Amino acid sequence: MNALSTAEALNADNFDGAVQTDVLIIGAGLAGLSTALALPTSLNITVLSKADLAVCSSHYAQGGIAASLDKEDSVADHIADTLIAGAGLCEADNTSSILSAGQQAVQWLCEQGVPFTQIQQEDNAKPFTELQTANLHLTKEGGHGCRRVAHADDATGRHIMEALTIKAQSAANITILPYYEALSLLTNSDNQCQGAQVFDHSSQRQLTFYSRAAVLASGGLGQLFKRASAPNVCVGDGVMMAWQAGCRLANLEFIQFHPTGLALDDSSFLISEALRGEGGRLTCPKTSARFMLDIDERAELAPRDIVARAIAEQISTNGLGYVNLDVSHLPEQFLREHFPQIYQTLLELGIDMTTDPIPVAPTAHYSCGGVVTSVNGMTDVAGLYAAGEVAYTGLHGANRLASNSLLECVVVGRNIAADLPRYLKDMAELSQVTYFDKLNQSALGIWTPPTLKDTQPITLPPSTDHESNTHHNVNIDADIAGITAKLKVLMTAHMGITRSAGQLAQALLQIENWQQQLGCLKSDSLNITNSLDMNSQSKTIPHDGLAHFQLARQLQLATLIIQSAYQRYESRGGHYRQDYPHLATTPRTSVIAPLSKLREGDKTGNKEGGIDWLVQPIIDDTEVGSAHTVANV
Repeated sequence: MNALSTAEALNADNFDGAVQTDVLIIGAGLAGLSTALALPTSLNITVLSKADLAVCSSHYAQGGIAASLDKEDSVADHIADTLIAGAGLCEADNTSSILSAGQQAVQWLCEQGVPFTQIQQEDNAKPFTELQTANLHLTKEGGHGCRRVAHADDATGRHIMEALTIKAQSAANITILPYYEALSLLTNSDNQCQGAQVFDHSSQRQLTFYSRAAVLASGGLGQLFKRASAPNVCVGDGVMMAWQAGCRLANLEFIQFHPTGLALDDSSFLISEALRGEGGRLTCPKTSARFMLDIDERAELAPRDIVARAIAEQISTNGLGYVNLDVSHLPEQFLREHFPQIYQTLLELGIDMTTDPIPVAPTAHYSCGGVVTSVNGMTDVAGLYAAGEVAYTGLHGANRLASNSLLECVVVGRNIAADLPRYLKDMAELSQVTYFDKLNQSALGIWTPPTLKDTQPITLPPSTDHESNTHHNVNIDADIAGITAKLKVLMTAHMGITRSAGQLAQALLQIENWQQQLGCLKSDSLNITNSLDMNSQSKTIPHDGLAHFQLARQLQLATLIIQSAYQRYESRGGHYRQDYPHLATTPRTSVIAPLSKLREGDKTGNKEGGIDWLVQPIIDDTEVGSAHTVANV
């Protein structure tokens, strides 16, 4: 089936709800499109986008892409800065591998036509497809020891995505489907991914996409919080799909808060770290004094976790809900030319940043944890790759170094594109062997799951079924909308920049109450086949059924994040415990076993399975007065 016939099949009169493709990519952001464009053109590729193509975190990335490009810089220095920011939790080998490919990744983007800002004056500018990395203007951001961030004005993500989208839409072997939301992954008895169940929002129908391999590039989970830079599609559904399919999750507690989100009403607009890189100063709105000078020798350019906590402390003291970012001392022409998007956006809101201070406050921005993957994007499920914010390669550790995320998307996406044809070839050869030879072979024999060092398993309580609350007369849609909004407030208040056992315990108990209210913890509630009646003749999902499923999954993910935070008895990077303010002796990666193994452990009592509630109560008696087992799986 070629790309054109995929589109035709979706509109055919006799369409039975099943689509076949060589490679299914879930997510049309930078990781997804980098993979699609780097794969061989002989493969039929289908890319799903949950909403419009512009609704993704990649599109909104302002600062740029970090790589060792300057002659005074080195890959070793970039690695060193990344390891420092990661606070002991970076996977060293993966970090070295990804950052070593930085120059090639940026050069590849140049070849795709990305209009990076150049060193030369405009009248001497080169065509973008002829740019070399040596031609690019570099800026500096927090945690970097030198200028190494290539950018396209102050809207790098938008320019990158526009260039790659044009390329992908013109490729004969790539079909991009906006408003197609993946609901769950399809796996066989060999734990091999074979596609996904998908909901088509335009026609309100459910479909099955069969593929020879799949790439999860669905983005992060920022929208679990009230103040977030991520678009509203980023609710962590990719993380949950992978976990349900058989993947481990790691370091979910490390949510990075961007220090300088625009603190104006409910704005999700970011004020790029590059402003601080060019000399922007954080000041107290009441005294106009710079406060970062007393916090860290790097002042405003300290790693993001340090700056975010300092701002949060100032806000708690001043009672205004914000601090000021002042760039009025910088040349007006420079600000207008280098930060045109920020300048114009603020001007429309009544703020002239060339003369006025900018009110800023931390906002949920990036998930440093996610689905455990190798540097080639391999997960624990054969045939399932993952890249971007949904994935955990170990590059970011406990705190992401600014502008490393776009680099990771491109490098790992291209690594996947290099490995995936090998996997398909090996699978094709496997299908040709005799029955008796197959007894000693499987998809797992040609798949290398990722490995982790120095891990700490997260203990979860036993699973419990909640019966649906059918006795209340409240409209279920209103309940779903209300709980979704309250969950954001809860996560922001109790799982924010600083945490404590009491806060986390309270959040877990509240989430369990919501789960009981909705009856969303039945044994198969996270199984989309049963939850949404995939066998119905009409193939139509009731509106409240889909919304209920989405909220149930968000509540479940929230419990996994909070449990991970509760069981990390230290403060490290983006995870700060008021009751455990010091570093643990040994940095360990927190790991949640796949759902299937947790349930096996639940049934058999196998302590290595993952659910081992006999070790200790999830919430300690000494912290909240009584032990509880909450956040049921």
